[in-house]
Amino acid sequence: MINFKQVEISDKTWIDPFLKAADSRACHLNFTNIFAWSGLYNYRVAEVNDFLLVKGCFDDIDYYFYPIGTGNVLKVLETMKQDAVESKHQFQMMGISVENMKTLNELYPGEFTFEEMRDSFDYLYFIEKLVSLAGNKMHSKRNHVNRFKREYKDWQFEIITAENLAECLEMNDQWCKENNCKDDDLLMKERCAVLRCFKNYTELGLEGGLLRVNGEVMAYTIGEKLNSDTYDIHIEKAFNRIRGSYQMINREFAAYIHEKYPEIVYINREEDMGYEGLRKAKLSYKPDKMVEKYRAIYVAS
Repeated sequence: MINFKQVEISDKTWIDPFLKAADSRACHLNFTNIFAWSGLYNYRVAEVNDFLLVKGCFDDIDYYFYPIGTGNVLKVLETMKQDAVESKHQFQMMGISVENMKTLNELYPGEFTFEEMRDSFDYLYFIEKLVSLAGNKMHSKRNHVNRFKREYKDWQFEIITAENLAECLEMNDQWCKENNCKDDDLLMKERCAVLRCFKNYTELGLEGGLLRVNGEVMAYTIGEKLNSDTYDIHIEKAFNRIRGSYQMINREFAAYIHEKYPEIVYINREEDMGYEGLRKAKLSYKPDKMVEKYRAIYVAS
């Protein structure tokens, strides 16, 4: 049986090199997401034959990520398959790519079935589009930004620092009250992930921006570089009562990232988790690419 361990902040030092080498645009292949969401998905990690292995459990379903590393992947997959047998659960992997599916079909012809995980697809946008909001498709977004500037003339955009981080946390608490987080199980679990990010902000290497109106924080966002050409937005919160605040924080932070990291081509705004409101919001920005993800289930006897 594989000796999996709970994810700790100290694991970042040995996990990050695996993820950097993978150079994936998928948001789940990121230490912050593995660490922050480990409470909800019971993520555990292990290193086997120079591969990073991640195991999770959600809705009483045990699963693995596709092994992350280079070398003899067949040997590692066999080890994972044996771990599933010894753990008395079905061998399945979540979040695998089209390329992963191709490899599995070559190594195990006819032994896996595959299911599309549409709720987990990541939304990618050209960063230049999010900054300029040019073109007819972005007309409504420009209108929201312009209305915000007209209605809140004293607005300010700031980079999140040690000095204003606590204000973002206070804003997040107020956001939860206004959005009845306590009555929504997923929002409460998301809040736990957000708090882990705040508590370990520096150690995780996160960066972010905030919007002030009348001196008070009304929106904030947090992210980090995901791979060589993609930046990942982990968290974005704004008060709905401040019209245009979501569009404004999105645009201002994209502009900051575009200037700081000229090599960045895409912004990954992560998945919609099957929430209709989130899907509508993410589709409204007209994604330029989707990071497709699939579930692989071992069905051979």
